[in-house]
Order: sequence, then structure tokens, then C-alpha cells
Amino acid sequence: MEQVVRADIAAFGEGRAEMANAVIEESGVRIGDDRRRGRGAGVNPTGRYEPITRHVFDDGWETLEELPAFKTEVQVERPRNIITRNNSPDISFDRSINPYRGCEHGCVYCFARPSHSYMGLSPGLDFESKLFAKPDAARLLDNELSKKGYQPRTIAIGTNTDPYQPIEKKYRIMREILEVLEARQHPVGIVTKSALVVRDIDILSRMAEKGLAKVALSVTTLDRMLARTMEPRASTPAKRLEAIRALSEAGVPASVMVAPVVPGLNDHEIERILDSAAHAGAREAGYVILRLPLEVSPIFKDWLLRNYPDRYRHVMSLIRSMRDGKDYDSEWGKRMKGSGPYAWQISRRIEIAAKRLGLNQERTQLRTDLFKSEEKDEQLMLL
Repeated sequence: MEQVVRADIAAFGEGRAEMANAVIEESGVRIGDDRRRGRGAGVNPTGRYEPITRHVFDDGWETLEELPAFKTEVQVERPRNIITRNNSPDISFDRSINPYRGCEHGCVYCFARPSHSYMGLSPGLDFESKLFAKPDAARLLDNELSKKGYQPRTIAIGTNTDPYQPIEKKYRIMREILEVLEARQHPVGIVTKSALVVRDIDILSRMAEKGLAKVALSVTTLDRMLARTMEPRASTPAKRLEAIRALSEAGVPASVMVAPVVPGLNDHEIERILDSAAHAGAREAGYVILRLPLEVSPIFKDWLLRNYPDRYRHVMSLIRSMRDGKDYDSEWGKRMKGSGPYAWQISRRIEIAAKRLGLNQERTQLRTDLFKSEEKDEQLMLL
């Protein structure tokens, strides 16, 4: 397999052959198309915490053909707590919930991929095929909201892995979480790439009527071919826009996230995405520049080389121009938006387009004064 890949890229020229060799060495041997059909990553590198690395290679006995295709496997995870806290200075929330670990959407650029290394699994194909569900999430959430002294602030869901990924149809963990939040009248902000969010529009509309819910749909591209390649199991761009419209018509504050902006690949679509989302009913808009932390960098570069070899040098050059010459810069304040002239240009384009379309005129502020704690309920029971 590796020899075939090198030969194919070599056909583009000596310079690209050297480039392919470097990417292959960094990311590991590519997995055959028949084994990873419908997946985003083309490699499955060993997690960074493992004491040994494993490499698939052809031993001459044609045993690679006997390896099974990657199928989605779900394990149950039983955490002790479900609310994750953070004190990051460049994000707007201090608490979040992740109903799942790993994400079947398979977005090749997903910055959450490195988290799979903590489970002894690969950030590559394992991340999108070996998933973890947390069926106790709603019960744990209710317990945590009942604790004495809990102070309500907006809980963000979908900031790491997507709460509405395909397995949510079966497990319905996200809906159970919303039922708890509605009963407690606790504010929630959701980010997703899935049109499945409209399934819960009944709960969300009731919460939104009280100022307790808002939803952001991430629309990376309007190009179906690019979306299918880059985000293989996420909803199509058209379905995401339909979801924005449905949410907006139901009274749920809806926004659009152009995330991530990949320079040289989808940045020419910024204005079209914002225009389409605004006409669908979005009130706000935001964006995030492509992030390539840790193992995400070689996985993304391998994908780029496989699908857009003619753009590889240009795309990576633009990325590094916004990251101080590196694939990624994790410095607070820079990791989301980048730095330098090209990053500034993207920021201005977003700002100008949003102003022209009437987006971001008012920021939705969710309420916390309606929150029902256990102590309040107990007091009412005594009356």
C-alpha cells in the first residue's frame, strides 16, 4: 500500500514525491480505501502515550486483503461527573458537557482527535470508529445541578465532539440531557454539524421562549463534494441550512459558525456561507481558523495530499503564515483566529459580510435567574 501511494504521488513530479514521502513518514502507512470507506482519516497512527508503535505493512502473503473494514463500535463509559470545567481566557463558557467520546462524523480536521490518545486509541480512524457513550449523563447532570452552592451559567454542548452524531439516534443521551436542563430551567448553548438537532426542537423551542437555549450550526462549506470528503458522515450543507431555518422558525436563536476556515480550500466561500445562513434565519455568525494540534496535523496533511495534492503546498503555506511559521500555535488568543495579514483579512471579511447581512447586531444572552435548585424545590414542598 505504501509503495503504491508513493508511486501515485511521484507521478506529479519529484518535488511532490519528496513531499509525499515526508507526510507518509509523519502520519504512518495509509489504510486501504476498502477498509475505511466512509471515513475521514486515511491513517490510524498509534496514540502518543503508547510505549510502542504499530505499522501495517505488506509481508508478501497478501494478508492485508483479509483485514476487516473499520466498523463503528460503541462502548459504555461511566464517568463520576459529567460537567467539565475550564478557565480558558479565549472562550466564552466555563463549563461544558460531552455526551460522547470520539465522533462518527469523521471530520478530518477535528481538533478533538488527540483526546482519543488518553484512551490508548488512535486519533486517526479509531477516533471515528471506536466511540464511547455516557448513558448516565442525564442522571449525573441532575445530581451536579442539585449540589449545594451550584451557580448556574450557560453549559456549552458540542464544543469537543458532536452531541448529535449518528449514534445519538439510538442512545438519545442528548435529549435526556435537555430534558433535565428544561426541568431545571438551566441555560444551554449547542454547537453541531448535524440536522438531527431538529428532533429536539420541541424542547429547545420551549427553553428558547424563556431565554434558556441557543444553537449554532457549523457550516464549513457549501460544496457537497468537499463536505463529503472532509466531513464524511456529517449532515450535508443543505441539511444544516434547513436546520437553521427550522430552528429560527420555531423561535430558537440560531447562528452559523464558519468552522474551520481552511485557507486555500474553503475560505473563498465565507461570504456565500454567511449569506445562505442569514437567509435561512441565522442571527449571529462566527468563525474559527483551522487548528492542527498534535496528531491532527499529520492526519490532515495526509488527507490533503490524497485529495488535493495540487493545493498541498499552497494550503500549508497559508496555514503556517497564520501560525508563526508552524502548523499550529496554541497561544491563548491566537489559537482560534490565527495571526498575521491573512488572518486579519479573513477577520475583516467575516466582519464586513456579517454587517452587510445584519448578523451580530445583538448577541443572545441566556438567562440564569430562572434556575431551579434542589434546595428551592425542597422549600416549596414544605409549604
